[in-house]
Amino acid sequence: MRIASAAATRLVEEVKHNWILVKLKTDAGLHNRGEATEWPGSSSTSTRTAGSSKAARAILICAAGYLGGLSMFRICVAALVWVLTAPAAAQAQLPGTAPLTGDGDFALSMVDAIRDYLLRETDRVAAGRERFWKRDFSSRSAYERSIAPNRARLARIIGAVDARVGFTGLTLDATTAAPALVGRGRGYKVSAVRWPVFEGVEAEGLLIEPDRPAVARIVALPDADWTPEALAGIEPGFAPTAQFARRFAESGCQVLVPLLIDRSATWSGIPGIRMTNLPHREWIYRMAFQTGRHIIGYEVQKVLAAVDWFAAENRGRAVPIGVAGYGEGGLIAFYSAALDSRIDAALVSGYFQPREALWKEPVYRDVWGLLNEFGDAEIASMIAPRGLVVEASAAPDVKGPPPATKERGGATPNGALVTPPLEDVRREVERSRQWFAAIGAARELEFILDSGGGLPGSDQALSALLRAAGANVNIAPSGNAPEKLRPSFAAAERMKRQFDQLVAWTQRLIRESPLRRAEFWSKADSSSPERWRETTQFYRDYIWNEVIGRMPDPSVPANPRARLVYDRPKYRGYEVVLDVWPGIFTHGILLVPKNIR
Repeated sequence: MRIASAAATRLVEEVKHNWILVKLKTDAGLHNRGEATEWPGSSSTSTRTAGSSKAARAILICAAGYLGGLSMFRICVAALVWVLTAPAAAQAQLPGTAPLTGDGDFALSMVDAIRDYLLRETDRVAAGRERFWKRDFSSRSAYERSIAPNRARLARIIGAVDARVGFTGLTLDATTAAPALVGRGRGYKVSAVRWPVFEGVEAEGLLIEPDRPAVARIVALPDADWTPEALAGIEPGFAPTAQFARRFAESGCQVLVPLLIDRSATWSGIPGIRMTNLPHREWIYRMAFQTGRHIIGYEVQKVLAAVDWFAAENRGRAVPIGVAGYGEGGLIAFYSAALDSRIDAALVSGYFQPREALWKEPVYRDVWGLLNEFGDAEIASMIAPRGLVVEASAAPDVKGPPPATKERGGATPNGALVTPPLEDVRREVERSRQWFAAIGAARELEFILDSGGGLPGSDQALSALLRAAGANVNIAPSGNAPEKLRPSFAAAERMKRQFDQLVAWTQRLIRESPLRRAEFWSKADSSSPERWRETTQFYRDYIWNEVIGRMPDPSVPANPRARLVYDRPKYRGYEVVLDVWPGIFTHGILLVPKNIR
């Protein structure tokens, strides 16, 4: 591209450093993301808006969305420079461009093309995951060492990174008006308990203890919209076959049943200012995302805190440790077992499947960069050679967020949970089996196929978990529901406590973020412009690769096309289309002052 004069060069430099406002926008269900960015190759970043520049003021509105801001930014800047270096005479056609023709909606066509590109990229990156793995199958210890970096990366992207607090025992949740003992069944008792996770954050739920020495210790996780009491059979509403926490207790297991944050929207908002229809899980997800945390990571940490206690109890008498979950609980159980080898076996029901259509699921399941390295099969490989039982039960029926009303709105509108085809589940299980077999543990992966549309907790699945964990017992025949000893219980109050604690913890992280940023930036040397430029290259790469998302550089000529759409006394507006990759273009409006000199 030819620079016409030194004045134009100075003008471009001023625009580079100070006076471009870029608005990245997207549509059609993609995540909105606008980032202050640095002009590639410059040593400063500015977020100042267009104001009092004596040279020129230009507003470039460029749709880039998920394609990665800087790649698209570079192309949009090229169009601006083209204009700034062209003759100043009034022209209906933007200099250096071909006429833009067509009456269609270019913005919609652009989003459609981007969507198709991202779907193709999702399939492409799934085929290339092996480059992140250096598995060593020579021994169990070698395998554990070889997947340690993958475990660390999974923990980081789900936000399971905060140190848990230590504790010596569970707290019985009792008052003078309400004892901790809430139920009793044949051969076991049920107590309301709490246990610490982070400072100011506790897990709450039920402890079910057998009357005899436990044959195993199990964390049983309900779906997000189920209560621990329902899973234990204390509260009605679910078929006895789905009450797998009770079934484990009847079989002699010690069982902890944590509460998960639900999908209602009761407290999602700021009372007196604005309430929303965001599911509680999405409300926490949105604020946690900005701190590198996640609702998934928080709940995994609650499970691992329970495992901490189980491991301490095992110092006196060691028995197997297992996790079992359904729906959202299946997700949490699955990730917990992948991250912590103290868990001897896991049962995942109503969750396991190919994950390439994750974008169709609720946004609170979205994990930044997950599919580059991890599908469900890859996560399963981090459980090997321990036991994994996959039960093909029906997924929770979730059609989206709570309905929007005049008073409440703002939730991501898409995001449903549906039962996947059985063949999809089977295919992902078989993909997992290659790694179990490679380490000599093919029999440790079991696929339990009932009808594929039934309730979780089949006898076959529960027995398989106990065997895989090493308990060497089968599940006992289902008994009667336990006697309810707590006449009344405000489950909503417990949910609000759990919700408020995670909100408060996340807001604390946000308040402390300046300290974390100072630590992160500690290697940047500001002693001279040269040292600053050298020592901040890492940060430029980091924000591009890890925060914004680096996309490939444009692979085709820009082929700029434009047409005049505004002619105002002080500026002209051009609709501009630029090619980026084959079949992918960017579209926007370029506003050009008439007094450019």
